[in-house]
Amino acid sequence: MANDKKKDEQKAKDEEIKIPQETSDEAIQKVSDEDDKKKEEPSIEEQEEKIRLIEGSALKYIDKKEKKGRRAIWVSETTLEYEIELKALQIELMKLQMHIKEAGLRVLILFEGRDAAGKGGTIKRITEFLNPRNARVVALTKPSDTEVTQWYFQRYVANLPAGGELVLFDRSWYNRAMVEPVMNFCTDEQHKRFLKDVPLFEQMLVKDGIILFKFYFSVSRDEQARRFEGRRNDPLKQYKLSPVDNLAQTYWDQYSVKKFQMLNESNRSLTPWTIIRSDNKKKARINCMKHILANIDYQERIPTERLVTDPEIVISGIDEIQHMEEHLFKPKLLRG
Repeated sequence: MANDKKKDEQKAKDEEIKIPQETSDEAIQKVSDEDDKKKEEPSIEEQEEKIRLIEGSALKYIDKKEKKGRRAIWVSETTLEYEIELKALQIELMKLQMHIKEAGLRVLILFEGRDAAGKGGTIKRITEFLNPRNARVVALTKPSDTEVTQWYFQRYVANLPAGGELVLFDRSWYNRAMVEPVMNFCTDEQHKRFLKDVPLFEQMLVKDGIILFKFYFSVSRDEQARRFEGRRNDPLKQYKLSPVDNLAQTYWDQYSVKKFQMLNESNRSLTPWTIIRSDNKKKARINCMKHILANIDYQERIPTERLVTDPEIVISGIDEIQHMEEHLFKPKLLRG
């Protein structure tokens, strides 16, 4: 009887267990795939680690007290110092805009540099609180079939500032100095002609009264690669990647040669280049703003000692040319 009872119990257990239809190898593979899937999906904790505070949050909530429903978040002192200084400079930029409007000035700022050098982020901080009615950002797409047949500078001339306007070019006519020749978007003859014409063109602008700033954002090769990787992994930044960006690392040395030619031909006393070392984005933004504010007089400007730039971040065009001359045959020592 006891044996029969054990057999009945075992039979009941066997009926409860549903044997999978897959073979043992298939079952093992299925489990392995499920484990891999779990590994690929970040946990809530891992997702929280990737969340970044919106710029300005540290300063905005610095005096907030502990309260139900609030979570304490630690930020570095350097982040807080950056946000405090950024806000002060943005207030100065608003004062400057008012002066530009009242005095009828025409201010033009060119932002050049390699891909992912930090140009767009700096432009965003400069214009964040400015009145868009007389502060414009110009970021032209590739020329149309009609524009290709026009004088090269023609479509840029149409976007120059009128009286009382501040215009910022996110890449400019200097596309023909670096990107176009490296990527074979223009002929060698067109490139050479541009380098001869551009000093004369800019001289005309300045002599006509336009206040011109030319910034070249210099990023290192390793930092550029790191930023590209960040763009690939961040769905909010993937739009920034383009086929040209993907070749930036491959053609790094070719870009360096074109940069050297560009600086040599277009760095003039009347229209000089200002180099911004941009491996540290925050320092690059702050120092770029300071340089602009320090070079235009306007009412109620903060003391000039607060607008002194970091000599490690802001470099003159002449010094950059000298650096490149010394290291032209040592590509690894060249800055971006």
